[in-house]
Amino acid sequence: MKTLAATLLIALLAGCATGPQYDKTYTAKGQSSRARFLVLHYTVGDRASSLKTLTEAQVSAHYMVTDDPKPVIYNLVDEKNAAWHAGNSSWKNYTQLNNSSIGIEIVNSGWKDTPNGRVYAPFPQSQIDAIIPLVRDIVTRHHITPENVLGHSDIAPLRKQDPGPMFPWKQFADAGLVVWPDAARVALVTPIFQTQLPDVAWYQKKLATWGYGLVQSGNLDEQTRTVLSAFQMKYRPANIDGMPDVETAALLEALTNPAGPLPPVPVPPPVIGVPGVPPVEPVPAPVAAPAVVDPTAVPATPPVKDQH
Repeated sequence: MKTLAATLLIALLAGCATGPQYDKTYTAKGQSSRARFLVLHYTVGDRASSLKTLTEAQVSAHYMVTDDPKPVIYNLVDEKNAAWHAGNSSWKNYTQLNNSSIGIEIVNSGWKDTPNGRVYAPFPQSQIDAIIPLVRDIVTRHHITPENVLGHSDIAPLRKQDPGPMFPWKQFADAGLVVWPDAARVALVTPIFQTQLPDVAWYQKKLATWGYGLVQSGNLDEQTRTVLSAFQMKYRPANIDGMPDVETAALLEALTNPAGPLPPVPVPPPVIGVPGVPPVEPVPAPVAAPAVVDPTAVPATPPVKDQH
């Protein structure tokens, strides 16, 4: 009798351990991945300190890519779970992106301030060569669109700078993983903005249209310069001073209006003549040559606050 009771108890416990049984014969058509964004970061540390932070502190990422000669890719959080990498963040109409993103941390020392300004650490090409196929694999499986492959500075520009202006976004664009402004479109709209720069409200509206979160104040305030700097880090890293200039306007226009009607050419105000005195034709302002991006140049110091 005791033997029978023990057998029944073991069977009962075994049933509890296995849990409910599921029939997976059918799969619903109406579903999609929870991951809508992919966010790239730098760690501000070496391999050992980065791994310790991302596994023992209250911050994490799905993947960490080391800076070894042959980089190692650590999968630290299962993709089905949310990693704690984005923090207070937004892009377009989405906020708090931890729950809707995959995060990749890249081992990189970040920046340091020097007598010659802020200097950002470069990324070894071997590291980039490891990250590109990782990104391609993730976006393919989760159907993440190129406009949603972002940096931490895109989704939290007022407090984060990573992966910084040394990150080679153009390589990811050339691989079809990131949206990039069409060079022909940039060249087409540049003369329009050389005639007259848009006002600050125009820049704020374009930045918000592209996805950045900022207050539409109409003033060239600190938050506007910081967000402009974040945009420049990605698309014009040779000069990240946060100022609303011709090249930044052309890049914003090409991204937000890649094929639509061109903005109107500003008409200069009429010259009011004095009777008996011939009118003086205004002298056009000299047109600056477009900036040439030098990958070895030290970027300017952006008006940003804290390190990642």
